[in-house]
Amino acid sequence: MKVRLEAIKPDEDSSFKILLTPRLNELFYWHFHREYEIVYVEAESGIRHIGDHISRYQESDLALIGPDIPHLNFDYGVKATVETVVVQMKENFLGEAFFSLPEMSAVNALFERARSGLAFYGNTKKLAGEKLKGISTLSHFDQLITLLQVCQILASSEEYIDLGARPIAKASVLKEQQRLHRIYHYIETHYQEPIDVNEVAKLSNLTTAAFCRYFKKSTHLTFTDFINRYRINQAKKILLQQQSVTEACYASGFENLSYFNRTFRKFAGENPSAFRKQQASRINTL
Repeated sequence: MKVRLEAIKPDEDSSFKILLTPRLNELFYWHFHREYEIVYVEAESGIRHIGDHISRYQESDLALIGPDIPHLNFDYGVKATVETVVVQMKENFLGEAFFSLPEMSAVNALFERARSGLAFYGNTKKLAGEKLKGISTLSHFDQLITLLQVCQILASSEEYIDLGARPIAKASVLKEQQRLHRIYHYIETHYQEPIDVNEVAKLSNLTTAAFCRYFKKSTHLTFTDFINRYRINQAKKILLQQQSVTEACYASGFENLSYFNRTFRKFAGENPSAFRKQQASRINTL
């Protein structure tokens, strides 16, 4: 499967586009676009996959992604619908003359840094996140003012990580991204079955040893840990449907209940029975 070029049109009577909670958590949406993108998401945990960078976020994430950088939807694999705000804007979306103003120098520098992807943390994430959460309720004019305020917050912050992501410009970069996409898609469609690392290595046109090194370097996880993380996320969804621990174990691709319990505790910090009970209690108190 190929990475998708997403065509984006600004909202009516606006110079940029706002998306709220796209609900793509069941969809592996590996894509890129010509626009800059600010993403704020609140979730218990999730995958941040932007270009070559792969990591996990906890509770919330705030990122600024430059043009043509392939990325995965931030809610992918999350067990429930989460609050997400996405703002997409073209470079110089307010006109070159506006961005030439001296008052915009810091924002211009921010956009230049964002060409390799930025993730924000700390007070910056909190302040910008609160503004983004309320942006959709504002008039178009106030949305613009708020977006500029968010950009200024990010531009003046030192609480960020440069993700070092590469835009799709070279055939070698695209080939590498497509290879990862094929691997993810294979896991997505076969996680309920035994997965043989040798078969996945063949899919990647690598020897098994080379594939294991490549996968660990690309994801910072062993292939086994990556599959187990994916299966545990699926098991959580099943447990949230009030199915039994045994049903969750086998439906998510595990073949042994004790191994499932150990793996669940490793990645979730508690056993599946406790997770199921805790989530049921939360639902009952709503």
